[in-house]
Amino acid sequence: MVVDVKSLIQEGADLTDRALEMLIPSAQTVPASIHGAMRHSTFAGGKRLRPVLAMQAGITIAGALPKGIENLGAALEMLHTYSLIHDDLPALDNDDLRRGKPTCHVVFGEAIAILAGDALQTRAFEILSSLNCPPAATVQIIGLIANAVGTVDGMIGGQVLDLESERLKPTPELVEAIHRAKTGALIRVSVVSGGVFAGANAGDVARLDRFGRKAGLAFQIVDDILDMTVDSEQLGKTAGKDQATEKATWPAVYGIDQSRRDAAQLIDEAFAALEPYGSRADGLKAVARYLVERQN
Repeated sequence: MVVDVKSLIQEGADLTDRALEMLIPSAQTVPASIHGAMRHSTFAGGKRLRPVLAMQAGITIAGALPKGIENLGAALEMLHTYSLIHDDLPALDNDDLRRGKPTCHVVFGEAIAILAGDALQTRAFEILSSLNCPPAATVQIIGLIANAVGTVDGMIGGQVLDLESERLKPTPELVEAIHRAKTGALIRVSVVSGGVFAGANAGDVARLDRFGRKAGLAFQIVDDILDMTVDSEQLGKTAGKDQATEKATWPAVYGIDQSRRDAAQLIDEAFAALEPYGSRADGLKAVARYLVERQN
């Protein structure tokens, strides 16, 4: 079956945006500054790829979109946005452009930006605690996501490795560790948690985890390539920063051509994990393919 991936992603993004609109306090809710900052970054035009991956994983397991999974997607997007707000701060990546718009700290100041990131993380876990799925699945999802955001093989730990590796000679082992943790962990857990929400068993979780690990690493490899090959306007953020700060990236170790081949091979390996699901996994595969073919 041929999947219209752009329509699929847009439909998932629209569903996520409607949930986010309801779940994040309005910009008029006191204290207005923090809610304005949360909304500024959350509604800055993201593709909602993590929520879409969760939704498509749910379809892969259940055969149809599970009712209420958009709240899981919204929570994942809040966690992703919190990480972007903090990554852009002067103390970390020091960037003033995100998704083609001024970053949160540029508009609201550093103090409010820090607190906006904290608030999005806190609100995300509040939403996760009330998901419309069996209590055991809710607890499992919270544990999986907390681990993926944390310091051991998680997003925060990956950010620390990334910071500490600047201006050091990158090694294959270091680059893979950073990528699997900083970006890959949240992509992987989006897939796995979507499956758990839909009723995945232990075998399903193992297959979705394998798929998510491969696709997450491929996503970051492509991100590294784009930073080196497209301009800031197309990228939606400041291009060339990885090279300027001598970050440990996949192309810095393997070169651009090999990096493209590696990303494509990882997607093929990710697809192999989904063979038992047949056509139910077509949407999930299409999104994964999009991850490595995108231009921003």
